[in-house]
Amino acid sequence: MKVLRSEVVRLAVKDDIVAARRVVREWAVELGFSLVDQTRLVTAASELARNTVDHGGGGTMRVESVVSARGESGLRLIFEDQGPGIPDVDRALQGGYSTGGGLGLGLSGARRLMNEFHIESRLGEGTRITVVRWR
Repeated sequence: MKVLRSEVVRLAVKDDIVAARRVVREWAVELGFSLVDQTRLVTAASELARNTVDHGGGGTMRVESVVSARGESGLRLIFEDQGPGIPDVDRALQGGYSTGGGLGLGLSGARRLMNEFHIESRLGEGTRITVVRWR
């Protein structure tokens, strides 16, 4: 996968979640994603940015315009934090799982909205989630 362009957005406070949504929407429009895919991207970004702030203690979102080896263009989002990590990733990916009293749609919902979803988490070291939506 080749990265054409990238930008890093800091995620430290609730207002940064709004900024992350705005940046993802702007990139999706610029890259020619349909309105439905723009909504998928922004919704997934919002959920993952909120998790980064609320559960990871803050971190970053990297937005990348990418091209696959087959020539497909896409938008890749990478969320990283140095928080406590996720003790049971498989359980956290189940629909309805919540540690914060929410609906439990964050990780599982983001996974359903994207074409690719990868998560790495180490207890006491943090979490890195990479998602891609192809156009």
